[in-house]
Amino acid sequence: MLALLATVAPYPLAARLAGLLLGVTISPMGIWRVAQRLGEAAAHHTDALSRYHADSRSIGAPTQSAPSAVVLGVDGCSLGMQVRATRRRRQNGEPLPPLPPVEDGHFREVKTGVLLLPSERVETSPGRRSVVRRFLVTCLGDAAAIFARRYAQLRELGWVGAHTVVVIVGDGAEWIWNRASLFVRRCEILDFWHALEHAWEFAQLRCGEGSAQADRWVHEIAEDLRAGKVQEVIARLKRVRPKTPELRESLQALIRYYSENAGRMRYDEYLRLGYGIGSGAVESAHKQVVHARQAGMRWSEAGARRLLALRLLLLNEDWTLLDRLRMVSIA
Repeated sequence: MLALLATVAPYPLAARLAGLLLGVTISPMGIWRVAQRLGEAAAHHTDALSRYHADSRSIGAPTQSAPSAVVLGVDGCSLGMQVRATRRRRQNGEPLPPLPPVEDGHFREVKTGVLLLPSERVETSPGRRSVVRRFLVTCLGDAAAIFARRYAQLRELGWVGAHTVVVIVGDGAEWIWNRASLFVRRCEILDFWHALEHAWEFAQLRCGEGSAQADRWVHEIAEDLRAGKVQEVIARLKRVRPKTPELRESLQALIRYYSENAGRMRYDEYLRLGYGIGSGAVESAHKQVVHARQAGMRWSEAGARRLLALRLLLLNEDWTLLDRLRMVSIA
């Protein structure tokens, strides 16, 4: 229970909640120690699971009932890291010295992945769908690791059979597409809203920020892209005659971006198959996995990794796994 409080609240607040809810008197440092030990056990379990399923001799869950398609969303967000090399210590009972400022470069990217089934999207209102069930994976900064963890989770669930199509939704980052080849039967989708962001950049540069003309132009682009007319959009963009070097450069970047990702922009087909065309699920996961507990704070690498492992257990409704894990000592 103490680790659960630390997983959802800062350590000082978790210590106060322990007193109010459990009648337990414990210091924030005591809460921290509990979270670190259980978090290390959870992180060790996740790492071991990825290594196991990376072995060709490993055995996954039965795949007789594997879905015809599974959707994987992946994205990254920044987490502030501590710049001090050693832990601060009080001298003669005085307050702790202030932390040094976080400078540029003292951030790490937390990569988060979401696994869900297209058949488990339900329409909650006209044009709006929600996910009934999802599973999350995360890691601190390693692109290869996040794909290894997604693969391990798929095998644990029995969701990747011989005929399963793995649908990968991403924002166009090369590290996503470079590792998508891990799945032979796959469908790569460029996030629809990221595609429109590039069009917005050009439209606002051309027509002015907040311009109604820019709004209408992007709306037309959106309608054509949603209808699967990416080649027609590219052809129309090539007929535009920019008046300044800046506009010309922006237009060429937009044409290049759409041309390179045209095979991932068949949005009419993806909608018909029920795959979805946006990365809202993974962006929501970022808020729940990272931002709700760790945003605005600075973390050691070990501390961030351990707390991420605990939050995954909680959000994946697998908290009771901690009862079966071997407690580990920490430095």
